[in-house]
Amino acid sequence: MKLTAILSLLLMTQAFALKSYSQKTLINLKMSNVTIKEVLREIEDNSNFYFLYNNDLIDVNSTVSIEAKNEKVQDVLSQLFADKNINFLVKDRQIVLSPLLAGSSIDQKAKSVSGKVTDQSGGSLPGVSVVVKGTTNGTITDMDGKFSLSNIPENGKLQFSFVGMKMQEISVEGKTSINVTLEDETIGIEEVVAVGYGVQKKSDVTGSLVRVGAEEIKSRPVTNAVQAIQGRAAGVDITSNERPGSVGDITIRGVRSLTASNSPLYVVDGIPMVTGTVGVSGSNDDKGVPSNKVTLGGIDNMNPNDIESIDILKDASATAIYGSRGANGVVLITTKKGKAGKLTLNFDSSVTTEKMHEFSPLFSAGDYVEYRRWAEYNAYPTTFVRGDQPTQANDAKIFTGDDTAMANINKGWAGGTWDGSKLTTTNWTDYVTRTGVTTQNTLSASGGTDKMKAYGSFGYTDSKGVVKGQGFKRYNANVSVDLTPLKWFSFGGNLNSSYSIQEYGQSTAGNVGVSAQSSLYQSAYGIFTFAQPFDANGNRIDYPGGDIAVKTIIDEDKYSQDQRVTFRTFGSLYAQLDFGALLPVLKGLRFRSNFGPDIQTWRDGIFEDGKSVIRSGSAYASLDKRQRVSYTLDHLLYYDTKFGKHGVGLTLLQSQTQFETESSLMTADNVPFASQKWNALGAVSSLKSWSSGITKQSLLSYMARVNYSYTDKYLLTVSGRYDGASVLADGNKWSFFPSAALGWRMDQENFMKNINWVTQLKLRLGFGVTGNAAIDPYSTKGRLEAMFYPYGSTSTAGQLNVTTMANQELGWEKTSQYNVGIDYSIFKSRIYGSLDVYTSRTSDLLLKKSIPTVTGFLDTYANIGETKSKGADLTVNTINIKTKDFEWSTSINASYQDNEIVSLANGKQDDLNNTWFIGQSQSVVYGYESAGIWQESDAAEMAKFNANGHTFSAGNVRPKDLNGDYKIDANNDRKIIGSTIPKYILGITNTFSYKGFELSALLYGRMGYIYSTGGEGMVGRYQQRAVNYWTDTNTNSEYQKPIYSAGYGDQYYASLGYKHGSFLKIRNISLGYNFSDRIASKLKVSKLRLYVQATNPGFIFSQVSFIDLDTKYHASNRGFVTGLSVQF
Repeated sequence: MKLTAILSLLLMTQAFALKSYSQKTLINLKMSNVTIKEVLREIEDNSNFYFLYNNDLIDVNSTVSIEAKNEKVQDVLSQLFADKNINFLVKDRQIVLSPLLAGSSIDQKAKSVSGKVTDQSGGSLPGVSVVVKGTTNGTITDMDGKFSLSNIPENGKLQFSFVGMKMQEISVEGKTSINVTLEDETIGIEEVVAVGYGVQKKSDVTGSLVRVGAEEIKSRPVTNAVQAIQGRAAGVDITSNERPGSVGDITIRGVRSLTASNSPLYVVDGIPMVTGTVGVSGSNDDKGVPSNKVTLGGIDNMNPNDIESIDILKDASATAIYGSRGANGVVLITTKKGKAGKLTLNFDSSVTTEKMHEFSPLFSAGDYVEYRRWAEYNAYPTTFVRGDQPTQANDAKIFTGDDTAMANINKGWAGGTWDGSKLTTTNWTDYVTRTGVTTQNTLSASGGTDKMKAYGSFGYTDSKGVVKGQGFKRYNANVSVDLTPLKWFSFGGNLNSSYSIQEYGQSTAGNVGVSAQSSLYQSAYGIFTFAQPFDANGNRIDYPGGDIAVKTIIDEDKYSQDQRVTFRTFGSLYAQLDFGALLPVLKGLRFRSNFGPDIQTWRDGIFEDGKSVIRSGSAYASLDKRQRVSYTLDHLLYYDTKFGKHGVGLTLLQSQTQFETESSLMTADNVPFASQKWNALGAVSSLKSWSSGITKQSLLSYMARVNYSYTDKYLLTVSGRYDGASVLADGNKWSFFPSAALGWRMDQENFMKNINWVTQLKLRLGFGVTGNAAIDPYSTKGRLEAMFYPYGSTSTAGQLNVTTMANQELGWEKTSQYNVGIDYSIFKSRIYGSLDVYTSRTSDLLLKKSIPTVTGFLDTYANIGETKSKGADLTVNTINIKTKDFEWSTSINASYQDNEIVSLANGKQDDLNNTWFIGQSQSVVYGYESAGIWQESDAAEMAKFNANGHTFSAGNVRPKDLNGDYKIDANNDRKIIGSTIPKYILGITNTFSYKGFELSALLYGRMGYIYSTGGEGMVGRYQQRAVNYWTDTNTNSEYQKPIYSAGYGDQYYASLGYKHGSFLKIRNISLGYNFSDRIASKLKVSKLRLYVQATNPGFIFSQVSFIDLDTKYHASNRGFVTGLSVQF
């Protein structure tokens, strides 16, 4: 949070009782030969009073002696200032000091002026210094931002100044009332940001970081903190996951590892989160892509409204302080804390409604029937007639097994000739979708004094998914307390608890049906549009269309349930000693202990009725439970000092993390009663499978960091961290992770003083080494698998070697990174931002390699691979137009990234099995390149291929023959089509404000990559999306001819599905209104904001029209949000 906001809140207060605090508080003092400043400090330390004054106007360094016993503060101050030209005003706990003018020395005609000072948001600014230029005549604003000053020359000028804000000078000529709005001094330069194990002014930071503040988080209502970052941080890419209760994946500066996690480390209020994945059978992501792992211990449980700021450390010089956990970047989350000042109560509420938007509509019933005719004809030309020469008898041979569907087809023959428009088209996705509604409500309170501050909140999120059977409920409670009972001791903490129920939707865990699809929406999408859900008697048709591979989805949400319940409590507790407050000689020396417990339970219950599309007559249930307990204990020693032009900051750390997880799993078939679900598995005759386990691991760390500055222009940060991990074998447990960074504040140099258009200019250079915890627990120990074998009439337990040999020489993956950056602010901060260029190399990749079978094993893991990457991050913020009532600003976050594999398990040899190629990115499309579609005119060329065993015919996909031997084979004719990792990530936000109105639009895009749509199998057996396919009468088509098959049809169909995947999406459009203080006060509130938003309304451009390239699926959600934010 900006320093100005903190100071403003510190200067505000609220009476907590009917009787004034100043009237009932008695002061005891006995001090001799001390400064006034020391007396004021003593009063503050022993009471809840605090003083506001301007050092330039009030002399607090004169020596006094004072004695008071059980006296009111007014009497004490009257005695203290008896012979001083100091006036005081007591307003409850706030005491304002101002100069007492005995008389005017001004010869000119004097006048009086009054007014009010506010900040850019319209909030009152107490404590602003108001001084007549060239004199000591002045005052400061009260808690309402108001001031009154007399003895001002008619042609005089008033100077308004406040810490962190631009000083304003205003002439009083012809004025008796002046209202002033102060602006920030330099946007972002004095902002305090989290840097890991501490905070720094942004101007002193030497590493690469980016911040997403509370206002940006709040501007777009989201259900989890990860969504709030998307499009707002250069170098950060976040995938979209629209399933309620699920979060997308986040990568910082691309992909480095091949097999280990590329997810960043999350640190909440100084405590690193211990994240982990658990296997979940039959689980798919929000768009049906198989995903058998769920991440626990992340930040998805947090209420975004409880977050004050998110700081993302990107380069190794910044992340190396987290050692073996910082290779993929670090996300530092600072939650909201109590503020000294008046008690505030906030209520935030929003309602989101969404509908599914289909980008790829299906063939209508009539069009599908024609498509199916062509498929049957192309497969069996002697049995079926051409698709453009239909007969009713031909249709009767093709469409069998469902009389209701056949009756629908016969509607097209009612007039004697075929008319496909007469058929009823069933949109099966209508039966599994609905209007999704998400409500979010947060009630929070904050307040306190300089000795005790508190913040508390309660949040409730209820999301009814767009797909039936999907939903999410979460309850959040957050309490934060900070206590400073003594000037040398402070302690406090934050406790965050959440309870959530996620209805995941259709699971495929107990799949035994041939009709199973990856998700309920996909199951509905694949049912024939010519088929009907019910017969003439209203009975459900189990296999609409007559194919046993296509089962109905009617009432599927009642027959399949995957319910995941999570309870989590984590905290951040601290205690701090300020030795400098005890002994002046130790000024700057502090000791702090942080303790972060994290307890999480997770239960996944799955039930599938025998009527489910996943099953074939019998019910299935499973119960999976996990319990995770971890803690982090940090001991930190800080020392900050300045001598002459030098500034030194030292941080020493000793940290330990313990983690333990327990798991159990039971599954069963033939569950007798649907009402039992997964809660009575003892009722089955025998379990299908069962397992249990426990995992323990720990990390011990030591870290030292030194910050040095010279004249606040030349900056140096050096750190080193030493990590020891229990998951590694003796001799390889420990590793060292160093970093160093330089900063040069060029704008402070003399040669820059006359360059007025440069406000801030800082050059940064950094290097660091980080690690990746790429090894699962017990990977370095030889594991045995249990087995049972018959011995006589009994089953005897035995052990069996696993096929992968344990390698006790395994170590961490390590990433070395160089970063050059520049922070800039020009044209009086009308344009500001940063540019970073980096290069990194990751070595000792954890890869599996084959070993001789004489060892008794097939393979083993070893640290043998290497990758490298390079890129650039650019942030540009501009204030394009700014007038009294109107402002237009733009924020651009852009990044370029390029990743490359340097070596693999066999050195410079490619790994075709994993599609890893030397010199290419970590994820590529490798396949046959398309040369279009074979035509009749290509008969001579086709004959050459067919002479070598191919069976190409007109209408088939034509793959490129790369080596020109007229034979398409996998060894010689496949190629790297391109990388699936975007090279460019872009986020653009435009904000327009006029008086109380605010309009903003957020755009998000990825460019420079290949996306595989999968092609179109065109097998004719299943429902087909509407495409332009090849026929004898439509040869200029996009896709090949359909060929009826139970398999894949054309062997090379996938090559027509490789597309350039660039897009720019409108993520959010928001229109809000901030009520003025005058109207808000009439409504008995402090602040009030109403807003309406459109979410995902469309694309600026997309290179694949039938896919939402953001969600990577052919359908995605669109909706509207209405909300309000009110402060009491």
